Amino acid sequence: MDPIRNPYTPNAGAQPPAVLGRDVQLMTFELLLRRMSAGRTEQSMIITGLRGVGKTVLLGRFRSKAQELNWVVVEREASKHDDEQFRRQMVSAIRTSLFEMSPKARWGDRMQRAAAVLKSFSVSVDPTGALTGGIDVDAAQGFADQQELQADLTDLLVAVGEAAQDTNRGLVLLFDEVQFLSTTQLEALISALHKTVQRGLPVTMVGAGLPQIAELAGDAKSYSERLFKFPRIGNLEDKDARAALAEPAQAEDADFSDEALDLAIEVTGGYPYFLQELGYAVWGVADGPTITREDIALALPTYEAKLDESFFRVRLDRATEMERIYLRAMAELGPEAQKAQDVAAAIGRKSTQMGPTRAQLINMGLLYTPEHGYAAFTVPHFDKFMLRAMPELMMPPERPKRSRKTD
Repeated sequence: MDPIRNPYTPNAGAQPPAVLGRDVQLMTFELLLRRMSAGRTEQSMIITGLRGVGKTVLLGRFRSKAQELNWVVVEREASKHDDEQFRRQMVSAIRTSLFEMSPKARWGDRMQRAAAVLKSFSVSVDPTGALTGGIDVDAAQGFADQQELQADLTDLLVAVGEAAQDTNRGLVLLFDEVQFLSTTQLEALISALHKTVQRGLPVTMVGAGLPQIAELAGDAKSYSERLFKFPRIGNLEDKDARAALAEPAQAEDADFSDEALDLAIEVTGGYPYFLQELGYAVWGVADGPTITREDIALALPTYEAKLDESFFRVRLDRATEMERIYLRAMAELGPEAQKAQDVAAAIGRKSTQMGPTRAQLINMGLLYTPEHGYAAFTVPHFDKFMLRAMPELMMPPERPKRSRKTD
């Protein structure tokens, strides 16, 4: 079929033709903004889930809804930056948001004060004032100038929240990959947001991250569970998964047979990203206008090769030899969460010996801990990929034995 008309979008964060199975989260987000616009408080949320389930896509829909409701949106993807770089990113984002809230010529006292507090917040990382170019105000002495991220960010978001209130706007921070924020950065964001809630200011944060973020947020601040909801999203239910393939095809005057959809759901497990990859692959081999089960089977090698080369391989390439052996041992045991001692035993080691390897894989975002003593893949079907990538489970090299000293 015509490749130009291929309706599927297997790209990271790309908006698919139809976002299905996420109505609850979309309604929850709209309720959050509408209640805050009315001067009421509402728990914010951090969406959690494995890779490829559509967290970033959902944040994109949140952005559109917020803009529709006249909220100012700050979007950031968290990464493993130090606190100085994090502060720089926040300065840039808040500067842009101030200009979006109101033209500078109309800035009232609270907007001017927010700009002054932003100036203070930026001084430690930008003495030249380049980051706050266009904001020709003096720094607000005594606010956001303590060189302590939690206190300074709190001062900044409170000042910006008061300015937003004056302009009848709201500010929503959309953070992707929240699990990569350092403990200090996560604590600062949660504490600052908590203060804006206490003041009844129209500032909120909605994030997305891997499943461990709920635990990380709780560790950062004990009141996080009252400040946020942590809805988890995963694979689509059968009806929605079928529609995710069928509806885009129908919009291009094509369709899937029921047997084709049966096989597609079996292969992809109903995971949104995998559905997009399979849809894209089968469009390239099918004659159409009806896509058959045989077309799905014909597209499978292309589908698997694309996932292996990009979605899976890019993650495995960052792992050391020992980390790859650990991942392969987990795959050997199955796709479910595995006990640390069972994985270590599979490669002839004790769990204490493999602890650092396991911890590094968690830090890299390849594993997470659904419960104490267990670890699971953050990427759906990663076990199947490991079995393809490493057909044999290798044993780690023996450690040299220490020779005993003799008198």
